[in-house]
Formats: sequence, structure tokens, C-alpha cells
Amino acid sequence: MNRIISVRDVREMIRNGQDVKSLPADAIITPSARDLLFELGNNGGAKTDGNNSGSVVGNGGHEPPARALTSKSPRSELEAFFNSPYAHKLKEQICDMGRRLWQRAYVDGNGGNMAIRVGEDIAICTPTLVSKGWLKPEDMCLVDFEGNQLCGVKRRTSEILMHLQIMKKQPQAVATCHCHPPYATGFAIAGIVPPTCMIPEYEVFVSVAIAPYRTPGTPEMGKLVAELVDKHNAILMANHGVVTWSHNNIEEAYWRMEIVEAYCRNLLVTAQLGKAPNTFTPSQLQDLLKIKQSLGYVDPRYGMKECELCDNAEWRPGITCTTNTSTQTAVGFDPDAEAAVKAITNQILAQMKSAE
Repeated sequence: MNRIISVRDVREMIRNGQDVKSLPADAIITPSARDLLFELGNNGGAKTDGNNSGSVVGNGGHEPPARALTSKSPRSELEAFFNSPYAHKLKEQICDMGRRLWQRAYVDGNGGNMAIRVGEDIAICTPTLVSKGWLKPEDMCLVDFEGNQLCGVKRRTSEILMHLQIMKKQPQAVATCHCHPPYATGFAIAGIVPPTCMIPEYEVFVSVAIAPYRTPGTPEMGKLVAELVDKHNAILMANHGVVTWSHNNIEEAYWRMEIVEAYCRNLLVTAQLGKAPNTFTPSQLQDLLKIKQSLGYVDPRYGMKECELCDNAEWRPGITCTTNTSTQTAVGFDPDAEAAVKAITNQILAQMKSAE
């Protein structure tokens, strides 16, 4: 009968000074024991493989590969990495973000997609035609920066080219997140960049621009988005949705989505209050931009003069038209004067008729 190795067994071996790499080849290792072995790195560089055989592979599993991988790396190395505990952890993070997107109704149907850079020119990404609320680690794909799929059972997302073009253009971009949050997408449909100088979190954590519409999944769409990512980390995609990127991790890219969506919702609530919003002074915004710059976030306003910082000419929430459009008259039209002119005209016409 095959021996079953539990967490307790592994800890007992460590206490007794035994080498955990000496586990029987046919041992059955429980999931929690396997996780502990991965964390320990099997005494500095070995781990049991996914079949519990006890063979030595990789560098401990939970750390990035010791040698940077590229699309030109041997297929065996790419597959070993893609199936490693480290890659599995990244896949789980994507699944977690997918559930959050779905729970917040930022995605509909099988919409939305995410990617994480894992090498010089390779990335792990979500598959096509799978709801983001039901992603599983085994659904993920490994692609090169041309969009070619290197690993994974399911087909990669059809919009991966946009994510990859962002990563090509912006070397800091570690992770990207795209979805369709309703309030922010409303601004994207209207072609309006949300006005600034109202909420600190928005000023510090995001910098928003709009990319013109192109057919989703095409290189043209990705190019237009990528042209903006040197100075913006959240892009409204006209008549489509929003994409964000992070130089840290996929969760930060997701956070940016939450911040943009909450801000757009707040703006629309403010617009209904019938009062012009209070905004930051230029010096107050400068303070926020200093914090932003210290965090390494991009923003086109660094170095601007104070008088240029809060230019919200495109749209100002809270300012509404007080004229009833159903009875709106032309500029310069005076009903009383028109009636007087009409009366005088009728009088003249009557006199001319009587003189005949």
C-alpha cells in the first residue's frame, strides 16, 4: 500500500533532520503537504512534481524562474514554467480578479480579459469564451508578444493583442485588466474624459485618457490604446470599455478599474444635485501629484503650471441647462415684439385694402 504523506509527516521529518527529498517515489502526498513542500523549496531548490513522484524539478516552485524565459526558450522549459506552482499562483490571482469583476457587474457574458507579463516577451492571459466569474487556473493560456499561443488547453482571449501592445509600448506594465464597468463605459461611449480635481484617490492612483473606437481584437485598436500608456494607466476605449495597467501586479490593475468606475459614478450623482461641485485648488492638486509621482505612477500633468491643472472644459458635472427644450425658441426671438410687428403689419394691410 502506498504511504500517505501529510503535513504532520513533513514537519516530523524536518524536526528529525530528515531530507524531505527522500520521500518514497510512490508516496501519496496530500495537497496541504505538497503546499508545505513547495514553501520549503525542498531545502533550497527542489520540489516534488505534480505527480507526487518526488523527482526534482525547478527552483522551488513559488519563485520566478532563475533564468528569464522568452518565447524562444525550449518548449519543455515553457511548459515546466507554465505548470509550476509560481505560474499557478499567478493564474489563481487572475481567477480571483475575474470573480471580483463579475461580482461587481463590470463584465457581462464572456466579456473582459486580463494578462500578466511573465518574461521578456511572454504573458499568461485569460481564455476566450469563458465568463470571468467562473475562471479556473487550468483555463489560462501562455502567449508570446505576437499573440501566438505557447501553452494552455483553451484558446487565448481574442483581445490579447491590445494587452500585448500595452506591454510592448510600456515596459513597466506587468499586468493589464480590461472590462466593461457601466459608469466608466458610459463616459467612453459619450467620448468624455472624466473631469479632475474632485477626489484624492482618483488623482493619485489613475490617469485617464480616451482611445478612439476600432473593432475589438484588431491590431489597430491595440495600437491606439498603446499610444496613450506612457502617460496614462487607465484608458477609456470609445464605445467599448476600459483597460488599466499596473507596474506592480494584476490586483493593482483591478483596483484601478474600481477607482475609475466609482469616480464616474460619483460624478453622475454630483451632476444630479443641481449645484456646481467643489474642486481642489491648484496647490491642493499639486500636493496629490507629488504623492503620485513618488509612487512611480504615470501622469501627463507633472511639471504643468498650476493654472493648467484643473482644466475641465469638456464637461462639468452639476451645470445643467435651465431652458425647457420642448419650448426652446431661437436666439434673439421676442414673442411680444413679434406680436406687435404682426399687429402693425395687419393694420397696414387693412388700410391698404380700404384705400383700394
